[in-house]
Amino acid sequence: MLTYPTGEQALSPFDWYRFMRQQHPVFYDHKANCWHVFRYDDVSRVLTEHATFSSDGERMLPGANTAIFSIVLMDPPRHRQLRNLVTQAFTLRAVAQLAPRISKITNELLDKVIAAGEMDVIRDLASPMPIIVIAELLGVAAEKRESFKRWSDALIEQDENKGEEEYLQTNIQKIEEMNQYFVQALEQRRLQPQNDLISMLLAAKLDGQHLTKGEILGFCVLLLIAGNLTTVNLIGNAFLCFDEHPEVMERLHNNPALMPSAVEEILRYRPPVKSIDRITTTETTIGGQRIGPNQFIKAWMGSANHDETQFPNPERFDIQREPNRHLAFGHGIHFCLGAPLARLEAKIALNTVLERMSEIRRTPSIPLEPINSPVMLGTKSLPITFKRL
Repeated sequence: MLTYPTGEQALSPFDWYRFMRQQHPVFYDHKANCWHVFRYDDVSRVLTEHATFSSDGERMLPGANTAIFSIVLMDPPRHRQLRNLVTQAFTLRAVAQLAPRISKITNELLDKVIAAGEMDVIRDLASPMPIIVIAELLGVAAEKRESFKRWSDALIEQDENKGEEEYLQTNIQKIEEMNQYFVQALEQRRLQPQNDLISMLLAAKLDGQHLTKGEILGFCVLLLIAGNLTTVNLIGNAFLCFDEHPEVMERLHNNPALMPSAVEEILRYRPPVKSIDRITTTETTIGGQRIGPNQFIKAWMGSANHDETQFPNPERFDIQREPNRHLAFGHGIHFCLGAPLARLEAKIALNTVLERMSEIRRTPSIPLEPINSPVMLGTKSLPITFKRL
């Protein structure tokens, strides 16, 4: 049986990753009925070779309503057609135009806590900032932003001590509430189109046909997750890295131009998404292991990002690492659509914090509690103390 680290060790499972890469690089977990892949080249292949390692929801979750997960659970050609519809909203050029708004939101959030000399990074910054940004892009009413967080958590969190049925019973109400909200939003935009992504999706056509309601809902859910949770965990994980390496904060404070490469190292060192699932379409071989068709594969990006064959001294946190071909945002056709936005949000948030605060320290008396997710890597809360600049 495969046992992932728990407690605070779950936030830095470097020893476990190393052991699995060296001793069990391709491992079959009989209890989970799943193959686990740990080495960089193998993980990259699983993520890239979509004809062999499928994302098709009907294969992975037969009988489930996979429409609400849109392109995440699709293969070409439909995946390519749908992805192309929203790619223009997340190009580097389009995202760069959001920088002033992201900066304003970040400063407004910090204004609320700066005088206290303490804050919870997750509650006070990492969670609300990307929620506000993606909600405004979608055209979600301001009063629904708190609901956004509840819906996001329901979609990705899972107590690994509970079975899937118990998890669904616990979260189904939140997911239904989310669906109802977006269905109402779609009806409102049909009557009164606005300058937002929901209206854009309603107006879009593929081969002369409008998208189905399920496809549009799928995009809303995808953007809710990709545009929110990835950034939450990226910013939270950044502070964990900084707490372990306080000298890095001083370097970044003195030279903010290093922040883009620092964000890339944070993504490598503690990626927001630690693993991703696929299913084989045909018999194949990975790492000398013969794997049949219709077999579940879990590709561990967290492990690949620490593979010694790709990253010299992989457990050294080096904000000027070059090259840094990490797999934190995936690879191939399913490369994270929101990567440019997540990078920009993290860069602005972290630089703004370092401009306004010094002597930032995690509160050691409060233990870290990892989020309950089989795929996401992050902590539920992260209290810090600081001095105001």
